[in-house]
Amino acid sequence: MTIAIFLFFVFFTLGLSWWLGKRAKTASGYFAAHGQVGWFVNGIAFAGDYLSAASFLGICGLIAFYGYDGFLYSIGFLAGWVVALFVIAEPIKKLGKFTFADALSAKFGNSRGITLAAAISTLVISIFYLIPQMVGAGSLIKPLLGLPEVLLGPYDVAGMKLSLTGHALGVIGVGGIVILIVVTAGMVSTTWVQFIKGSMLVVFCAVLVVAILARGVPTVAGPQEATLKQLTGRTDQQSDEKMVVSDVKLNRLLYGDTPADKPSAALGPAEFIKKLGDTTIVRSLPATQPNGPSIVLRDGATVGMMATPGDELLLPGGYFKGIRSEKLVDRLDFVSLMLALFCGTAALPHILIRYYTVKDSASARKSTVVGIIAIGFFYVLTLYIGLGAMVSGNIDPKDSNMSAPLLAQTFGQLPFAIISAIAFTTVLGTVSGLILAASGAIAHDLIETVFGHQASDHAKVNSAKWAAAGVGVIAVVLGILFKSFNASFLVGWAFNIAASANLPAIVMLLFWGGTTRQGIVASILVGLISSLTWLLLTKEAFVNIYGYTGHLGIAPFSQPGLVTIPLAFITLVVVSLMTRPRWVLRGLTG
Repeated sequence: MTIAIFLFFVFFTLGLSWWLGKRAKTASGYFAAHGQVGWFVNGIAFAGDYLSAASFLGICGLIAFYGYDGFLYSIGFLAGWVVALFVIAEPIKKLGKFTFADALSAKFGNSRGITLAAAISTLVISIFYLIPQMVGAGSLIKPLLGLPEVLLGPYDVAGMKLSLTGHALGVIGVGGIVILIVVTAGMVSTTWVQFIKGSMLVVFCAVLVVAILARGVPTVAGPQEATLKQLTGRTDQQSDEKMVVSDVKLNRLLYGDTPADKPSAALGPAEFIKKLGDTTIVRSLPATQPNGPSIVLRDGATVGMMATPGDELLLPGGYFKGIRSEKLVDRLDFVSLMLALFCGTAALPHILIRYYTVKDSASARKSTVVGIIAIGFFYVLTLYIGLGAMVSGNIDPKDSNMSAPLLAQTFGQLPFAIISAIAFTTVLGTVSGLILAASGAIAHDLIETVFGHQASDHAKVNSAKWAAAGVGVIAVVLGILFKSFNASFLVGWAFNIAASANLPAIVMLLFWGGTTRQGIVASILVGLISSLTWLLLTKEAFVNIYGYTGHLGIAPFSQPGLVTIPLAFITLVVVSLMTRPRWVLRGLTG
């Protein structure tokens, strides 16, 4: 049944793309759906585009593992739409045509320098945002289709042991489907895929939350003791060592048993939170967490466990240590992330190009309001889904991204199949938008504007399709390499880059008449290079990318936005003042 529902979603999406592809023969149709999308459809498509694998899989997973702190990502993601509504929506629609670079260079006669800088920025941000979507796709497809950890291999290739894993196959499959969607119909099919996905995501997550509240918090008899031999099957001299195990959270994981506790009476949201706060929860955490004892499961994965009072899990500071830390650096790290989330939304290329799909500025404003309502309602639901997953008794300590689908599985195979399929369309919708933005940067910005290759509409669309295929292949490779990262954490990186590289240029172009072409180019490049360099020098990069276990990193903290966003603003102002026409400078100095 699970596979049947999954295949239904896949073939329905591909069929819709093929049918809509007949309407996207021109560049206007491929990149902007002819500007004829209704404001309500565009608003829900905003939600479908924005509510990515990080929002659904990543945030729910962080809440399930760490409590309230995961919800802070939701707050940051939603707050950014205030900037989009009051600052960006209408001006972007008036200035642009197909891409983010169009809007920036419109006042300067389609400047090649601005277009080049903006296109590079779009490509980098899109690729960084694509990585967590593909990571989420791999995490989802493997259990959905029942794929084993290793499918083929390992093979000895130039002295390296390589194998095809279930995660990799999931990433490859999603990448192939998305490439087909974008190549067949562009923005037309992407809009409707995002509309359908956004609608289903909100509706079915609301149904899941109702089911969570109806079931309540399972009755917990308290932690029980089990020997290491019972847990792992080990027979060495330490096999009689006793470990604390939660009969709700880990029985199913370790023994394959379902806890026999009975569901509580139906609870409302307030009662659910109160009862959760009164419960002591024994949580299973990845081995990277230094909390509590560790055990070794039969499959060789190390899992840490710790008992935490429920009311502590409902307070901030469990994941973001900087909230409670007395160290200034730790606090700056948290503030920097929140600043990047707040400023990054209005600077994401795949969000900005959605404003070109409506007919006028009023429609752009209305669609933004609809998007905010849908997105805000969904983020409230993520709190209950994450907390419900925390006490569900069915959670994978090795993969936080699977918390929401595994929660749905506790209600039966059909809810698991539906939620997993919706999560799959979540990945499809967001990845389609990102690949479309990247292909526009290559075909429209670089090939046509920067390199001056004028082509017919048909040729331009064909080059965009080839570019989409190339970006899709890159996304697949990176999605396989970054499999150990949490999706929300990786999206935070993309938001830092977008807020540093794009937002200063947009804001100053709209609100400061002294902005020059050189100032915009310098601001984009400085924001892009500084934020990217900072991220690649963090502890997380050294440990998870370069493989230097225990390395503290070179950057003082992991989120650069607090430094790189002001740096980009300052760069734009200084360079603009230095490059303003002499008659303006004489007027300013009298």
